[in-house]
Amino acid sequence: MVGLPALRQEPTVGVKFVSAGTAACIADMITFPLDVAKVRLQIQGEGVSGAVSKKGMFGMMLNIIQKEGPKSLYNGLCAGLQRQMCFASVRIGLYDSVKNQYSALASGSIPAGHVGIRILAGITTGGMSVIFAQPTDVVKVRMQAQVTGVAPRYVGTMSAYRTIAVEEGMKGLWKGTLPNVTRNAIVNAAELVCYDLIKEFILTRRLMSDNVPCHFTSAFAAGFCATVVASPVDVVKTRFMNSHHGQYAGALDCALKMFKEGGLTSFYKGFMPSFIRLGSWNICMFVTFEQLKRLFTHLSQGTLVPPVPKVYAAPPPVTQKDAVPVRKPHYFIPIVINQWD
Repeated sequence: MVGLPALRQEPTVGVKFVSAGTAACIADMITFPLDVAKVRLQIQGEGVSGAVSKKGMFGMMLNIIQKEGPKSLYNGLCAGLQRQMCFASVRIGLYDSVKNQYSALASGSIPAGHVGIRILAGITTGGMSVIFAQPTDVVKVRMQAQVTGVAPRYVGTMSAYRTIAVEEGMKGLWKGTLPNVTRNAIVNAAELVCYDLIKEFILTRRLMSDNVPCHFTSAFAAGFCATVVASPVDVVKTRFMNSHHGQYAGALDCALKMFKEGGLTSFYKGFMPSFIRLGSWNICMFVTFEQLKRLFTHLSQGTLVPPVPKVYAAPPPVTQKDAVPVRKPHYFIPIVINQWD
């Protein structure tokens, strides 16, 4: 068995809430350089991003390290962790509870495991989470897009919050809320429903046990589905939130200008970086989330007992009395008699 022992009962809402936020922060810390590279690729061609580069994700990361130093790969990490504690706790931690609520509203005629209920729950928690986390997302994107060596827009995370509030008003901290609600509702539904369905398929067919390999496989597939569905909205969201005041009339105006300038392919700019980032993030997050749920539940119930190693008693020593005597071999020497004597 790989990982902690499975739970005999469903974890509480509090355990899921804390586990989701913590797991998302751990995943963010591991994959944050990929996210920075993805944002830089998505905003290429913008006035604040400089000339268009033909580099891929890893080429962009190398370019950032060479020109700005390794530390620049973690620009906006503080805001990113703040975002995940507000964001993932709601969209992932409350997902099962919302599923059950929708099933209850249908008087139990539609089970919580129904695909429609799952999609509706994913859209709901994904949209709800943006209300709490949008200011942190705006600051994170702007800090990631900030190029070291050029006059910075913000000197730090708290400075960014203050500057945006003063220059653009409180409305500036919720800039891009509509595309972000759309994006996160779509991503959350695709991500969580895909993870749920694939995990359920693996377990019902007994292809794997409910542990790390199963969670890894389900998370990888969920990351791919989420990237395919959400990439267009993600690119619009990133460009709009990073734009200067007055550059676009709104998210729709941003999308129309992108289409005029680059066609449909502009909405999938940075697709592979997005998939690499979202796929790796999903794997880190879901595997950690499942283990943290088990850890916190076992700790609260006092059931996390380490396995007792088996101790085998040594056989008693053989005494001289019990020893089996060893017989000496008998040798037969044939005697040949000469019959002519």
